[in-house]
Amino acid sequence: MAKAQKEQLIVKPSAENLAASARAAGRRGPPPVHLWNPPYCGDLDMEIRRDGTWFYLGTPIGRHALVKLFASIIRKDGDDYFLVTPVEKVGIRVIDAPFAAVDADLSGAGRDQLITFTTNVEDSVTAGPENPIRVERDPATGEPSPYVLVRRNLEALIDRKTFYRLVEKGSHADHAGGRWFGLWSGGVFFPIIPSAELG
Repeated sequence: MAKAQKEQLIVKPSAENLAASARAAGRRGPPPVHLWNPPYCGDLDMEIRRDGTWFYLGTPIGRHALVKLFASIIRKDGDDYFLVTPVEKVGIRVIDAPFAAVDADLSGAGRDQLITFTTNVEDSVTAGPENPIRVERDPATGEPSPYVLVRRNLEALIDRKTFYRLVEKGSHADHAGGRWFGLWSGGVFFPIIPSAELG
């Protein structure tokens, strides 16, 4: 095939084409993006900010249904994020995590406590062995950045109001040879900060 003909077959990635493919692929439940291996088609000027807001061509995507649709086909390969359909794979920018955990419901207490998070795209996930909580702290300021695993290797940044509400339900436990303050959920203790640093 001539080079010119090959170039004509390459379709420039667009949000509209991705949305159409995602709708078609998701008609029978969550799209199995981990099983798809389409060709890489370049990067799209799409970005997910730290608060979970999606931008396209520098403008916030105002339609929540469209954000949910794109969120259903996001995949992380290595350190990079992509929107994946059966026919194309395009790169997008993610400033921190692809999702934001904007609320949490608690039930039970102590070791029997369950924390169920709701994300900005209405995923619901209960923290536990399969969906751990982790907290990174800024080495300079000590400011925590808490995350919960939502699906596969995709995390949600737990927003500030939700995290501080959870901290009120925290407790101390032995962990990794020391005493830590953290959260119980699903029978697992998730450490936040060494008890000695709480003053």
